[in-house]
Amino acid sequence: MLRPLAFIRAARNVGLGLDEIAAALATLPDRRPPTRADWARLSRGWRERLDQQIGALQKLRDGLDSCIGCGCLSLKTCAVQNPADVARTRGPGAAYLPAPLRAG
Repeated sequence: MLRPLAFIRAARNVGLGLDEIAAALATLPDRRPPTRADWARLSRGWRERLDQQIGALQKLRDGLDSCIGCGCLSLKTCAVQNPADVARTRGPGAAYLPAPLRAG
């Protein structure tokens, strides 16, 4: 019982949704707990996703000293990143936050 729970926790830490985890577990024969080889096979498919998340986080980190594009116009640079407050049509919040950081 602990191995499947550890698998789920590790997959959630990667950013996978419960539906994606269920689909991954469904690929295991007889729904048995994953082995080391199973984990290696499944996690290979998650590398690109992690690379995208890392890139998005680096971009976010590098832009922390300026507007992240939320549409609030609280910084002078927002006039450059969000002219005429075009982000308001996207609703409240960080409109320009990279998609990999919004997934969850």
